Amino acid sequence: MEMRKPSMDLAAGVVALLLCFGVAGVASDASNHRYKKGDHVPLYVNKVGPFHNPSETYRYFDLPFCTPEHVTEKKEALGEVLNGDRLVDAPYKLDFLTDQESELLCKKNLSKADVAKFRSAVSKDYYFQMYYDDLPLWGFIGKVDKEGKDVEEYKYFLYQRFHFDVVYNKDRVIEITVHTDPNMLLDVTDDKDIEVEFVYSVKWKETSTISFEKRMEKYSQTSSLPHHLEIHWFSIINSCVTVLLLTGFLATILMRVLKNDFVKYAHDEESADDEEETGWKYIHGDVFRFPKYKSLLAASLGSGTQLFTLTIFIFILALVGVFYPYNRGALFTALVIIYALTSGIAGYAATSFYCQLEGTNWVRNLLLTGCLFCGPLFLTFCFLNTVAIIYSATAALPFGTIVVIVLIWTLVTSPLLVLGGIAGKNSKTEFQAPVRTTKYPREIPELPWYRHTAPQMIMAGFLPFSAIYIELYYIFASVWGHRIYTIYSILFIVFIILIIVTAFITVALTYFQLAAEDHEWWWRSFLCGGSTGLFVYGYCWYYYYARSDMSGFMQTSFFFGYMACICYGFFLMLGTVGFRAALLFVRHIYRSIKCE
Repeated sequence: MEMRKPSMDLAAGVVALLLCFGVAGVASDASNHRYKKGDHVPLYVNKVGPFHNPSETYRYFDLPFCTPEHVTEKKEALGEVLNGDRLVDAPYKLDFLTDQESELLCKKNLSKADVAKFRSAVSKDYYFQMYYDDLPLWGFIGKVDKEGKDVEEYKYFLYQRFHFDVVYNKDRVIEITVHTDPNMLLDVTDDKDIEVEFVYSVKWKETSTISFEKRMEKYSQTSSLPHHLEIHWFSIINSCVTVLLLTGFLATILMRVLKNDFVKYAHDEESADDEEETGWKYIHGDVFRFPKYKSLLAASLGSGTQLFTLTIFIFILALVGVFYPYNRGALFTALVIIYALTSGIAGYAATSFYCQLEGTNWVRNLLLTGCLFCGPLFLTFCFLNTVAIIYSATAALPFGTIVVIVLIWTLVTSPLLVLGGIAGKNSKTEFQAPVRTTKYPREIPELPWYRHTAPQMIMAGFLPFSAIYIELYYIFASVWGHRIYTIYSILFIVFIILIIVTAFITVALTYFQLAAEDHEWWWRSFLCGGSTGLFVYGYCWYYYYARSDMSGFMQTSFFFGYMACICYGFFLMLGTVGFRAALLFVRHIYRSIKCE
């Protein structure tokens, strides 16, 4: 059974910051992971929860298991807390190289309420997760006997005995697995007071073929199986074909049309100056007229630039091996820290562009930039954290963690945003327009329905989405399921393809818009570029109802809530890519002709 856990000088600096925040995963008390016979090896119980609802997890001792006399909680890093990990010392004793046969953990009298808790957990396929010397292990707490046809006839059984197989190499732990004994079951079908005996056993086995440095490789092997690699490469080939077809279209159609336009306009200038202009040259006096809501556009471009930079840094860390399997805390820590450190980029990009558009209230623009993405994310978090608190789930962040995040936002994100905004304001770069803008705008001719914004967004978003569709399933199955995703090189290639396709399709649609004498391309290019985010959110509904078994209000709200924030960030990032590509294209074609 696979489980989810399911994250240059500058890159080296970021890695150092991550290590400072403790992203090395669940750390052992024995920091060098070397033991002698009889030494205590740290074992932590983490959480339990429904197998099909990865966000709905609870503390291990929320169920009436055998609890030690003193429950000691492990101090966790920021990323581990964000990941919902709540580690405490386990009552099991798995000392190094010490075999144990049927060791009694405890005898416990279960009340009717305790039995009902266990029955409810078994019926929902609850699994548990532990860490032994930083190695994850998991198993189900019970099973359902469905021999009867009706639900009323089902039998619910709790596992009473767990057997641990531990593999070691000299003085180090290499692997651990846990097995349940099908002959020691406790019937929890009926609400009645019963006594339970929890028993465990330990068996140590030696290996000389697996070194300590390679002990985590087995968790990533499933992603590299030939069948999965074949599907991944098929996805890349499919995406590359899409890119080639699109670039071929641009090369053979768009460039030829542009060449004909250049020849035609040059001929018109030589033959008849009073001949009426048509096409995209006709609107040369309006194409660089600044758009409406320029402060919002500048803020969107600033946020999109920051998210694009964040994505690149995350890929760099992934490619150098920071986000190994079952170290999901590293990814969350990296996202928080890098987002805070890149806020200056958002401030600079937004304010610089806003001042180029002759904006005057740059302070308000800076506030809008800071809240454009963080605002919806904060509101979503407040709602979902309240839901998690009501459910008493581990996804509810402790007050201390919330304070840490607020301090990071106050002491790092906000100052860097302001510094970036001041630098952008003082850059004093002027907007580079190759042609003059007329005093009064021309009226846009009546256009057919398919040239309006919504149909154009559908056309623009479908092609990039089709290029990443296959890979999306594996990403969703890792984030919202129990698969392990480690082939970051393939994911990075798909990301590059996505950027190229988004830029090209936005440029093509911008040309057709200008050729139809519609000069309001600024917002259209941003919306068309970002429309892939809407397709990804549409895919969320398909995945939830057709490809997963998630259920319940908490899991549903977490899935659609956080995916809405992710897709919104996707929208801002790809919208920025589309707009930048369209701006370069428009400047190029109008710089290539002579306009009065």
